[in-house]
Amino acid sequence: MSDYYDTLGVSRDATSDEVKKAYRKQAVKYHPDKNPGDAEAEQKFKEISEAYEVLSDQQKREMYDRYGKEGVGAGAGFPGGAGGGFSSMEEALRTFMGAFGGGGDSLFDSFFGGGMQGGGRDHLARKGVSKKVALTVSFTEAAKGIEKELAVTNWVACGGCGGRGTKSSDGVKTCTRCRGSGQVVQSHGFFSMAMACSDCQGEGKVITDPCSECRGQQKVKKKQNVTVRIPAGIDSDMRLKLTGYGDAGEGGGPSGDLYVFVTVKPHDLFKREGDHLILDLPIGFAEAALGCKKEIPTLSGSCRVSIAEGIQHGKVLRVRNEGLPNVHGRGRGDLLVHVIIETPTKLNERQKELMKEFGDLEQQHNQPKKRSFLEKIRSFFKELSV
Repeated sequence: MSDYYDTLGVSRDATSDEVKKAYRKQAVKYHPDKNPGDAEAEQKFKEISEAYEVLSDQQKREMYDRYGKEGVGAGAGFPGGAGGGFSSMEEALRTFMGAFGGGGDSLFDSFFGGGMQGGGRDHLARKGVSKKVALTVSFTEAAKGIEKELAVTNWVACGGCGGRGTKSSDGVKTCTRCRGSGQVVQSHGFFSMAMACSDCQGEGKVITDPCSECRGQQKVKKKQNVTVRIPAGIDSDMRLKLTGYGDAGEGGGPSGDLYVFVTVKPHDLFKREGDHLILDLPIGFAEAALGCKKEIPTLSGSCRVSIAEGIQHGKVLRVRNEGLPNVHGRGRGDLLVHVIIETPTKLNERQKELMKEFGDLEQQHNQPKKRSFLEKIRSFFKELSV
């Protein structure tokens, strides 16, 4: 009894891609259209197709690895019973088309007398084209949320004919070329492909008495005003989806969607870090040394923060729940106040005298970081001298 792995020439731990690659190579070699009248090639084609049918399906492959062909006979869809394999070339060709990305059952239904005839537009329902627009909002609008009105131009179902393409009750006829299927089959060597009918553009029907408003296109362009709700806390590069606000669908399919790509303008005072707001707070040298209280702006108004005596440059003060609301409704961020200590500039003579006097009075404990730095320098030079 032949082994499926040996039939395809792959190892038992071959990946699904390796299995498909091996099958495609042999399937092209033994395809009946390439070997007309060759019974051995036909049998080989059935065998490799049977092997691929099992090994390309993870569940069937596991059953085969555990129980052999007996485990995948009827369960694999083989009419011959357990281990019976493919009983007809039709089944092998179905597997072949599936491996090469073909039309599957719908294509072979047309080859073997299936029910493609009369399908018409019902089986060709397609969703309309989705659109995208760019929308810029201010920082404050993004923080608080707002509604904006957009003007978009879409293809919509023609009101004159109700989207049928004709006002006449008998203005639509079945396509004579594809007989209503919407598809025609073309053969190229040993490949057969189903393609959209060029006479009816795959619709299965042709309009013989077109509507005067849409000229048979079933749709017309129309400018519409759409209200977009911008949720509080939205950030740049976030995308909003408005379902059904794109172009009208084809063959009764749903309309496409409208995607709104949001850009938030930068703010003069605040920066953003996730849901947190960042505010740079400049203070004077004396204020930092002696401590003070500062009134700072927030999204809700203002609040007062305390500057501790001796605060250092770069210190971050956190004001809870004064940041941005989470766009998904999960609370609020904080306001992070970055303290920036400004060195005095353009001092007058009196100020310079006072600063010199203050410098003469400074002691090491007034500047702990400076003292630590000097100690590290001394230690470094001692290491160099050893």
